[in-house]
Amino acid sequence: MAGPPCATSGNQTVPRWIRDDPREEAAMLGELGLRDIEELFRDVPRKARVGRLGLGAGADERAVVQEVDRLLSRNKPYSRFAQFLGGRVATRYTPAALDALLSRSEFYTSYTPYQPEASQGMLQALFEFQSLWVELSGLDVANASLYDGASALGESLLFCRRIHDGRRFLIPASLPWEEKSVLANYASGPDLIVTEIPYDETTGCLDTGRLTEELARGDVFGVLADLPNGFGHLDEALPDLKSLAKDVPVVVHADPLALSVLEPPGAYGADVVVGEGQGFGLPPSFGGPLLGLFACRREHVRQAPGRLVGATVDARGERAFCLTLTTREQHIRRSKATSNICTNDSLIALGFLFYAALQGPRGLARIATELSEHARTLAAALGEIDGLDAPRFESPFLSEFTIELGRGSAAEFLERLARRKVLGGIDLADPRPGRPRDPERILVAATETTDDRAIQRYVRAARSILEGGAP
Repeated sequence: MAGPPCATSGNQTVPRWIRDDPREEAAMLGELGLRDIEELFRDVPRKARVGRLGLGAGADERAVVQEVDRLLSRNKPYSRFAQFLGGRVATRYTPAALDALLSRSEFYTSYTPYQPEASQGMLQALFEFQSLWVELSGLDVANASLYDGASALGESLLFCRRIHDGRRFLIPASLPWEEKSVLANYASGPDLIVTEIPYDETTGCLDTGRLTEELARGDVFGVLADLPNGFGHLDEALPDLKSLAKDVPVVVHADPLALSVLEPPGAYGADVVVGEGQGFGLPPSFGGPLLGLFACRREHVRQAPGRLVGATVDARGERAFCLTLTTREQHIRRSKATSNICTNDSLIALGFLFYAALQGPRGLARIATELSEHARTLAAALGEIDGLDAPRFESPFLSEFTIELGRGSAAEFLERLARRKVLGGIDLADPRPGRPRDPERILVAATETTDDRAIQRYVRAARSILEGGAP
């Protein structure tokens, strides 16, 4: 059999890849004083090794493509379902212009803009991204993004501890379990305590009485609230949170789209505003990639994580941009770093910016209003089904709300809906071992595709299941 194609370099012929040549393998083993490959790995315990994968013999390209096509044909395209999934990952229509802009080579292939003289376009775009989050959050300064909303929450916990003494961080019990888990991980290293504040069973909102009690106990370095909360509802006590917390820093985890129609948290005293930016320009994509948003007050900017792009003037007095603040150990002494794992998602941050720019302030407000109208129509329709409490809580909501089953399990209900091509929402149960299961509750979201036809499809499927229809 002929060998691999070769490239010529000077007087030598260099293979395009390293062949699995038994003679070369034997020579290398001999040089190491080993009999075979197994002996090379003798220090690795056998129970830790992966056995043979059973892949069989290799195949040619055509056969591989055919097999991949066969496997792909088993997929169930998302677009064929009536879907009502929400939570921190949103499904929204993405304008075609966004992908065209992001795919430009100066954005798509760029790296960290360490050399400002060669990176003015990217630096200016990131500066505009920061300015957008400053405008939405109502705070003074934003960084150039973080990995995702959950890690932005974790960074906010550490940020609060740097600017205020204490060991306890207060969070709403309605916070999604995934974010509780991330916060617990962030708190474990510095030996901090995350304390959950219960919610009112009627409204689903933070129990301000219990919050006041926990604040009075002292040793609190931060208070967290979310907008909307983990049940999809709006906490009407949120504007009073800072007056309750006094000098304790307040963090608000906010949905960017909600901020297009609601008062920014900075206007009522929030010290930090974080968020998940995926819904601005990114499809769900099996849960990623995501985008973390972070803003704070100017006096605490040196305690903020990540990178920050600033505007300045060059040697000729013209406006220019540069990395003004870089606070991880890659750039500064480890002891001075505010975070050793955070960075920014530049391309995704630009997608966030482009989406907002293409929609404009009125367009964003129009989408938020449209989703709110869809959600109310959906809630009213589901509320007419026997055995379904929709919405479960009596507080206002925008595009999401919680329903509660009177019988059966949420997981089984959602599975049976999926068989009928309806993705009915997110099971709010915490699956971690030892966690008590809440009542059977599901977070339901309205999207831009939630028209009357989709709503009736959900209603028919739910009614069939709850009234004893076939699986």
